Amino acid sequence: MIVRPRNPNSVFTLLFALKGSIVPVIWPRVLYTMLLSLAVVVADKRGLALHFTLNAAPLTLLGLTLAIFLGFRNNVAYQRWWEARTLWGELVIASRNLARQTLSYMPTLAPAEQAWLVKNIIGFTHVLRHELRGTPADADVRRWLSPDAVADITASKNRPNAVLGMVGTAYADAARAAGVDSILMASMDREIDTLSHVLGGCERIKNTPIPFAYILLLHRTVHVYCFMLPFCLIGPLGWLTPLAVGVMAYTFFGLDAIGEQIEDPFDLLPNDLPLDALCRTVEISLLELLGEADIPDPLHPCNNVLS
Repeated sequence: MIVRPRNPNSVFTLLFALKGSIVPVIWPRVLYTMLLSLAVVVADKRGLALHFTLNAAPLTLLGLTLAIFLGFRNNVAYQRWWEARTLWGELVIASRNLARQTLSYMPTLAPAEQAWLVKNIIGFTHVLRHELRGTPADADVRRWLSPDAVADITASKNRPNAVLGMVGTAYADAARAAGVDSILMASMDREIDTLSHVLGGCERIKNTPIPFAYILLLHRTVHVYCFMLPFCLIGPLGWLTPLAVGVMAYTFFGLDAIGEQIEDPFDLLPNDLPLDALCRTVEISLLELLGEADIPDPLHPCNNVLS
């Protein structure tokens, strides 16, 4: 996730900042559109093979329609991004609540057993992060989960669900051993249900992309529109046509690329969610509740990017 600089409204930042900008992604497309426009202008000035131009009416109608569809697509992509962030916010809250209830409702448990229960929650957050990003989870599985559970979790088809099942069983057994009454057990189970809700919501976002036919139509229409621009602008603008086409291509290609980036909020692109930082937040909160001495520091942005 891009963390905005301290002076986000300065003219220099607004005009020349590249980190967090879509320019590094779309500049090849903008460049070849401008080169095409330059070729059209040169051919026109030399009287080569250009016997037609377009007036502004068809491109105005097409551009308006395209802008509406791009705006709709980007709104849908942002809703996915924000829903994912909301789910991870619920995960942080439920993890803290469950850790607090572990210490408050089961004080007769040995500190080592309390720590084991709480660290299983931390393990769940890391395993979920790796599952959503498609990265190896073995190191975090061995770090946070018990050695007896490592083999079963590693062999599971759905590792976060396997960890959550283990967490539910462990809490039920510990609550019975500690003599926790049914009302307090139900309270802890609600927090585990919240973790299950978060898992299901993240899986829904991850496994249900925006329909490909819709994305393909937008990609093709944006390219066709930008290729038609120089034939519309060459008459009134002349040699300034490539510059005007570059500005408009930047706008449309940029909107298209932004929607594509945030469509999958769990990816590793700069504008995606900072799952590493959110997992570290859970670590810090739960280890502090346990009274651990070795508390990690929060993650900080690197070049304005928080991973």
